[in-house]
Amino acid sequence: MFFQNYQHEFIYTGFVLIVLLIIRFFINKVIGKISRKNGINIARIHLMQRYVSVALFIISLLIIPFIFGTQAKDLVLLFSSVFAVIGIGLFAIWSILSNITSGIIMFFSFPYKVGDKIQIHDKDFPIEGIIEDIRAFQLHLRIENGDLVTYPNNLMFQKAVTLIQKDAIDEYFEDGTDLI
Repeated sequence: MFFQNYQHEFIYTGFVLIVLLIIRFFINKVIGKISRKNGINIARIHLMQRYVSVALFIISLLIIPFIFGTQAKDLVLLFSSVFAVIGIGLFAIWSILSNITSGIIMFFSFPYKVGDKIQIHDKDFPIEGIIEDIRAFQLHLRIENGDLVTYPNNLMFQKAVTLIQKDAIDEYFEDGTDLI
């Protein structure tokens, strides 16, 4: 009896989910084309695709209650309460969000790629190294003495960076040393 009362709502929900899956498919294709064009590694591609999936999941959580007849004022009350609690928690970890946002921006418009040798012009601690990996929160740099330095993504947009050499990773590790 329950399913008969909400038969149309379930059909509309299925339609919305199918449309969102199709949108996800096309966005992931665009991300793949952009990454191949810019030579971005597979781990970063999967990270961006995961972000797209989460964003579309949140959109579906916003749309589906309206299909079942929930009033906007009820959702506003629910989400304002939830976002107030989340906002307080996120304010405490704003640097993490800043690094994630910077990681997303770096995916689409970062002029350097894995394997490039760069120099970060930091007044207190200048760093010169080869980009080993670009992750959601930080950049992994291999410096000359072999140490691995993690550098926060948000600082990459705040400091001047010079490209020393493109694809320097091949020359630096030509002895077959495994980077990871």
